[in-house]
Amino acid sequence: MDQAAVTATQDDDAPVRTSLRDGVGTIELSRPAVFNCLSQRMLSGIGAAVASFERDGARAVLIVAEGKNFCTGAALDEVEAVRGGEAGLRDFLALGHSVLDRIEASPLPVIAVVQGLCLAGGIELALACDVVFAVEDARFGDQHAAFGLIPGWGGSQRLTRAVGLRRALDLMYSARWLDASTAMQWGLVNYLAPPARLRDDALAYARLLATRSRDGLAAMKRLGRHAADDGQSLADGLRREQQEAMRVLTGIDINEGLAAFRERRVPNFAR
Repeated sequence: MDQAAVTATQDDDAPVRTSLRDGVGTIELSRPAVFNCLSQRMLSGIGAAVASFERDGARAVLIVAEGKNFCTGAALDEVEAVRGGEAGLRDFLALGHSVLDRIEASPLPVIAVVQGLCLAGGIELALACDVVFAVEDARFGDQHAAFGLIPGWGGSQRLTRAVGLRRALDLMYSARWLDASTAMQWGLVNYLAPPARLRDDALAYARLLATRSRDGLAAMKRLGRHAADDGQSLADGLRREQQEAMRVLTGIDINEGLAAFRERRVPNFAR
């Protein structure tokens, strides 16, 4: 673990705590008394942690939450404070967008680990991640419409891409909650786990990814994210895939991968 991660983990007042072990970086949302609502300080901490993990050689990132709930949205007291001025409101929205875009653009696989409620800004955070683990009794939803609001950190776009137009509009219009099983059927969740195993299962998955080629996973993420962009053509995506494959096939990790295949052993992508 690097010194920065140690310091953040030991700061009891930090809204975000971090650690880095065995190639897996962990970001813990640490405002359980307010359901881990996303303050500006918390958002900045998440973005800084992702950047730090990229620099420090992490191979996968977990976003977890302290307490009973993952996240129930933006810190509304801060929304109230900034909504009276156009510049402050624009900065608040831009910060959320920049952090979630940072997660989505990171070369590292980012895994959300959800317990309890994942609502509004919380579901926007989960949607920016690559893989979602959820406890079996977790609940998901977009509550903006119930309070005269709309998603402001990319939720309308990422939710529609994840579940389709009709389901996304239904969730946004109705502000209803989905149980974890339905969220999985709709494509919002990848894995369900009982409460006692949630973090262990997610950590085991992250550690598996940490054994993979960092460069290879980054290329897969770029290609997958490109394919999910409705504005891109299949032909353009196929060209990009060919270019990435050419680069990977002439890179460093392929030598270790092919040697491991020949020698019938697990590859060791040390870099």
